Amino acid sequence: MTIASLQTPTLGGEHDFINWIKSRSSPSKRMLLGPGDDAAIVEWGIHQADCVITTDMLLEGSCFRLAEAGPIRVGRKSMAVNLSDIAAMAAKPIAAVVSIGLPRQGGRHLAERLFRGMEEVASLFGVPIVGGDTNSWKGPLVISVTILGEVTERGPVRRDGARPGDWLLTTGALGGSILGKHLDFLPRIPEALEIHRLAPIHAMMDISDGLARDLHQICRASRCGAVLHGPSVPLTFEAQKLALETGKSALDHALSDGEDFELLIAMPEKSAQTLMAIQPLEGVLLHKIGHIIEEGVWLDPGNGEDFEPLGPLGFDHTLE
Repeated sequence: MTIASLQTPTLGGEHDFINWIKSRSSPSKRMLLGPGDDAAIVEWGIHQADCVITTDMLLEGSCFRLAEAGPIRVGRKSMAVNLSDIAAMAAKPIAAVVSIGLPRQGGRHLAERLFRGMEEVASLFGVPIVGGDTNSWKGPLVISVTILGEVTERGPVRRDGARPGDWLLTTGALGGSILGKHLDFLPRIPEALEIHRLAPIHAMMDISDGLARDLHQICRASRCGAVLHGPSVPLTFEAQKLALETGKSALDHALSDGEDFELLIAMPEKSAQTLMAIQPLEGVLLHKIGHIIEEGVWLDPGNGEDFEPLGPLGFDHTLE
């Protein structure tokens, strides 16, 4: 089967803005990796591990609906999304800093319940909340969490190392996160560290904007392409439930829903085969969902028909 050349679609929106920032960033000897990956990396000091830094802002009405989710679940999510970025770098989280913009009415009680949710997740990974800032205003709830982490002796995993011939693996099943997983997931920190310990990882991301969109990000950063094998993509029960309600297929939901916070991994074929055979992660299955090629991003429908171009489906933080 031949694959025609296809120009990679632009990711647009937030990603164009990030590229603009990168073009204006001043070089620094201590900045080993700047904007554009799941986290930045700075040189922390002589004889010490490099520091991994990530931050994420959650906005009421966009990232969560406070009245529906409740402050404890929102607090959990605000901490977990940042820990997921640390997992994507195969790093160990060390400390968290939290800043909150609270509504003026009932702000103190809300802040306490948010903190309980944050602390619940952070404590699972031994991460103290060491400081931050609190303000009140007339607008909706805004939460910004920053996490500092350190790399292991094997170093960090970036997005830009995928190579033709690599297998694409993912942890867990995908799709339908809006039915609850986007609030209640656990970041894959122990899974990322264990995979990194056992095998070389060429590139990795957490799936936050949608499988298709995040695959495009790896391909763009690594200057390569990919083929995704549709029938091999693991689907959640929630994705199948939504398919009955929306008319979209469960696979479409897995490709574009986002906020699954599973790991998307590119690694050498032999290493991937070994991991698939031994399945080393307790309670979490690894799935082979495709492979890396020279160019273009494609969906293999798995029925003997030609590959289909796969666009960057998923969530885009539109900036006009």
